[in-house]
Amino acid sequence: MTMFRDISVLWSLFHILILFMMLYRSRYSRRKTFLLTGIAMLPVIVFNVTGLVLWGAGVMGKIFVLTCTLPSLLFFWFVSKDRKGRFFFTFCMADTVALWIIVVTNVIDFYLGREQYVLMFIGRLVLFPLIEWWAVRFLRKPYLELQEAVNRGWGVFAGMTALYYILLAVMSNFPELITARPQELVSYFLILILMPMTYGTIFISLYRQLLLYRKQQSERILQEQKLSLEARLENQQRIRRMKHDMKGYTATLSGLLAAGNIKEALAYLEGVELEMGELSEQFCANPYVNAVFVHYMEKFKGIGVECRTDIQVGEELPYMELCQILSNGLENAYDALSGLAENDREGSVQMKYSKNYILIRIRNRCREDLHVERGTEVRTDKKGHDHGFGLRTVSEAAARLNGEMFCYTENGNFVLDVMVETRGEAERKAVLENGQ
Repeated sequence: MTMFRDISVLWSLFHILILFMMLYRSRYSRRKTFLLTGIAMLPVIVFNVTGLVLWGAGVMGKIFVLTCTLPSLLFFWFVSKDRKGRFFFTFCMADTVALWIIVVTNVIDFYLGREQYVLMFIGRLVLFPLIEWWAVRFLRKPYLELQEAVNRGWGVFAGMTALYYILLAVMSNFPELITARPQELVSYFLILILMPMTYGTIFISLYRQLLLYRKQQSERILQEQKLSLEARLENQQRIRRMKHDMKGYTATLSGLLAAGNIKEALAYLEGVELEMGELSEQFCANPYVNAVFVHYMEKFKGIGVECRTDIQVGEELPYMELCQILSNGLENAYDALSGLAENDREGSVQMKYSKNYILIRIRNRCREDLHVERGTEVRTDKKGHDHGFGLRTVSEAAARLNGEMFCYTENGNFVLDVMVETRGEAERKAVLENGQ
């Protein structure tokens, strides 16, 4: 009957990999990730199953951390997009959940199945797909969002899950299998009950952080919309007021010229030109995107920065996402320039249409000690004014338009490059409605 035991072990090892791969973020494509996982982990699985057949569960239970856990940890650390607390928490959680199923089915089979391994086989056959269904149905999507949104707190949670894994492994196998130590079963069962309760507490804490992140994102979007609409309204009011005043200006100039007061007419015309110069500049045809530029160009002028602009786009734009990208990018540039000496404050914005894409480049002077490689993540320095804050929003907005964001430092400048699709709003809405 050991065949049921060996098959159940093989089944468990495969499903440990499946459970973890559902929850972690690889830095490679899905196809390449599966290929690398098969190449690296298949020998590990074969070795451990062979060791179980040759040496038995007692021996393999004591060394499986070295023969299975450590090799898989090193491999997945290599292919993972996250290399710190998020990765270790996900790895330890998947391993601990799998180990929990393994030891529970082992104890049930020992006391109720008379070590025929039938109950062990059936239990693992059912529980692993069940926990994976639950993970796909309820956990995977918010958990991936958590990994993207929450940056802090993962180290503490990773330490807790690692301790649980070690505690469960030690209690199950040392100094001998738990089934040979009936006097310790009560404390063992308490640990088994406490573990899912602890995980529940951890996920509640993380989910609250996710809700807070979503709230902050919504408030930021609403604030950006409010600023854009206010700037647009103010600009329109100034235009209407100027049109209304033009009749008076024309009548006054006509009167001065008719009376032969050329000098007075020229002086009056200079005053009209000065007042018209105060009217907000038109950067592009789209009123919402133009309002963002009007707002931030005024802010730049307030700190003595003449920000150069080269805007070559039309009116039909996905303005919601573009306003987010521009607002956060220009806000980062403003914060960075505010912290520099006045003579070092330089900035520029380019926005161009190229076939099916809009290309955006925001460039500004930055601190001399700031070095960012292209493609690396920029960390927020909350003790000072610099880049990092809002770049996540830029990346998310670009992704919604099937685009990408890159930032890097070059010749003393911080450069933010964004490329997004330029499909019209009507086409985009049609695609969303059709679910394509």
